[in-house]
Amino acid sequence: MPASLTDTRSAELYRRALELLPGGVNSPVRAMRAIGRDPIFIERGAGADIFDVDGNRYVDYVCSWGPLIHGHAHPEVLDAIVRAAARGTSFGAPTAGEIDLAAELARRVESVDMVRMTSSGTEATMTALRLARAATGRERIVKFAGAYHGHVDGLLAQAGSGLATQSLPSSPGVPASATEATTVLPWNDAEALLAATADGEPIAAIVAEPTPANMGLVPAEQGFLELVRQRAEATGALLILDEVISGFRVARGGAQELSGVAADLTVMGKVIGGGLPAGAVGGKAELMRMLAPAGEVYQAGTLSGNPLAVAAGLASLALLDDGAYLRLAAYTEDLAAGLREAAGQTSGHPVQVVSLPGLVTVFFSETPVRDLAGAQACDHRAYASWCRGLLSRGVYAPPSQYEAWFPSLAHTSEQLEVTLSAAAAAFAELT
Repeated sequence: MPASLTDTRSAELYRRALELLPGGVNSPVRAMRAIGRDPIFIERGAGADIFDVDGNRYVDYVCSWGPLIHGHAHPEVLDAIVRAAARGTSFGAPTAGEIDLAAELARRVESVDMVRMTSSGTEATMTALRLARAATGRERIVKFAGAYHGHVDGLLAQAGSGLATQSLPSSPGVPASATEATTVLPWNDAEALLAATADGEPIAAIVAEPTPANMGLVPAEQGFLELVRQRAEATGALLILDEVISGFRVARGGAQELSGVAADLTVMGKVIGGGLPAGAVGGKAELMRMLAPAGEVYQAGTLSGNPLAVAAGLASLALLDDGAYLRLAAYTEDLAAGLREAAGQTSGHPVQVVSLPGLVTVFFSETPVRDLAGAQACDHRAYASWCRGLLSRGVYAPPSQYEAWFPSLAHTSEQLEVTLSAAAAAFAELT
């Protein structure tokens, strides 16, 4: 598909959307401005393919930014949603499914005894911060540059995801008072972490993505997560691990299973909703019982634990057995290795390919990326050109250097061949 078409159905829809939606989209990265083109409007998805309103087909590596670990329209997930919808879409009252989902999350994540459901990861993060402040009687939050924990006022400082794409250090409309109690540190910088937690300043929580994927995928260096855990304990702060992306994607028990570093509070989302809006915060019972109505820390949500999202999440998680994770890891590694080979053979641009099971990033960088500054130093123009080249050859990659690719269990060996052929051709045409 050419980089600029003015007579397509997508172009027509975008012109109309610009009159009705800010920027023509309901989430900034969808606008594709970071890769220098207008957005593509999607009509449907099947497996690992999506189809736009003009009839073009793409191998999809966005997968709704992570929830669709089984691909689009998986029959068992769809069946669960249809059966739930037939009973009623929302009640504003407890349902058995909420208990079942909470039990499944607790079985998978060792640090979780109890769960509070929300409708988004942002809401779950807000709840975790409020709970940490109530539990410690402190206000200060420590976060890491390049991490994105939802559009919470106090955490929109040097955030990743769409905010990094737009090169905004914070957002207009966020009062100074909201960020006064936030300390931002470089990711993977042990010295900065030690300095920030050594002066005795009371800290309510250290919040981190254990496998950051909102500045591209930038894993923790050896020993860094362990140091984060140690500094939380030393200062009496709670450790909040944001597993909205990594939870139930990189392993059965999320990144905590891979790293062996346990959270005091875990923020969850994406996969747990099976493609429908859902989030959750979980932790040990003594902390979670501080939430109303068991305790005095208030949180509520009209659609929290929505029956359709719960049904989709349970169906999605039921399909994620050990064999599924082995298959996802194998496909991810084949994809990453193939992208490295394609870049080495055909690209005059230095490229770093980083991967974990279910996550990949292609950085246009001479050196490995270890923090937000490294991600910002990448050749964004080359990535944009390469991404447009992929789109023109039927591969839908994240339209931003700062976003991770999301391989799914629906991707096939044939789609891998299509992807790597397109990648090699797109590398070769870079100037």
